[in-house]
Amino acid sequence: MTGKIWFVGAGPGDPELITVKGRRLLEAAGAILFAGSLVDQAATLYAPAGCEIRDSKDMTLEEITAWLLDAAARHATVVRLQTGDPGLYGALIEMTRPLTAAGVEWAVVPGVSSALASAAAAGETLTLPEVTQTVILTRVAGRTPMPPGEELEALAAHRTTLCIFLSITLLHEVQRALRAAGWAEDAPILVVQKASWPGEEKIVRGTIADIKQKCQAAKIATQAMIIASPALGAADWPELARSKLYDPSFSHRFRRASE
Repeated sequence: MTGKIWFVGAGPGDPELITVKGRRLLEAAGAILFAGSLVDQAATLYAPAGCEIRDSKDMTLEEITAWLLDAAARHATVVRLQTGDPGLYGALIEMTRPLTAAGVEWAVVPGVSSALASAAAAGETLTLPEVTQTVILTRVAGRTPMPPGEELEALAAHRTTLCIFLSITLLHEVQRALRAAGWAEDAPILVVQKASWPGEEKIVRGTIADIKQKCQAAKIATQAMIIASPALGAADWPELARSKLYDPSFSHRFRRASE
């Protein structure tokens, strides 16, 4: 009998933001493979005594797969602990295909994405009635190219909320793409480094024109989320369109509209 391998989203960094189920699996794990220094605190905080713990930051995909298969042959519960959510930039399918081929059972426990944690840290909303109702999670092309039609300039043309992962070192490309898509120089941009990390979180607000200079001044060059959205700063707007869900004149199955 082989054990089961769980791909657990550790969330954005704060070990208290892991899900209850994720923590329970860590506490029961016989082996944990965690993703670099990003989630080491959660791995060691909740792991039981005697648990086999390994950092994967120096491992190739083949080495990760081999380690998981070997651990599953010796332990009932094996956890692959990943940053954020395993389904977002987590190479999930690349890791699970060999497990399926080997007949090893696996499952995924979702985690809080850094996109959501960044908006929360800054007190911002990603959607707003009559402003934007769509959120695009994307990145700038680097060593990993973007599929045709998914270039940032094309996505930015929708003028909706953009959560841009893994691109802080290419902030000049973000500026270029937004300008090419017609965004104004004074359009607000939010950058959050290490969202939710106790004592390490940095929040920088700027515009397309000055966000790169502000990030350089704050010494932000890694582990940062970039958010461009027409909803940024809405807390300070003089007026907002009201949400229909809470409007007294709007009926739904739990409440009748007032006269």
